[in-house]
Amino acid sequence: FIYFSLLGSASSAPMRKFSCVTLSDKQRNVRNLVSYEKKQVPTDAIMFITAGGIKICVSAKQKWVQTAMKIIDERRAAK
Repeated sequence: FIYFSLLGSASSAPMRKFSCVTLSDKQRNVRNLVSYEKKQVPTDAIMFITAGGIKICVSAKQKWVQTAMKIIDERRAAK
């Protein structure tokens, strides 16, 4: 998995935005994933963030990805 940083300025402080350039095809253990972000540029992807802060880009079309997103959403709602 590889991602790169784009610097943009929404206010006076520069903001970092990460885009998914290449996608991992390896399934991840949902217990290690704490959140996710949807990415459309340059490809339709989901960026999962692990408990250790590692960002992993995967294809949004994979079935396990949809399941993992649902589990993360349920965890957030339970808090």
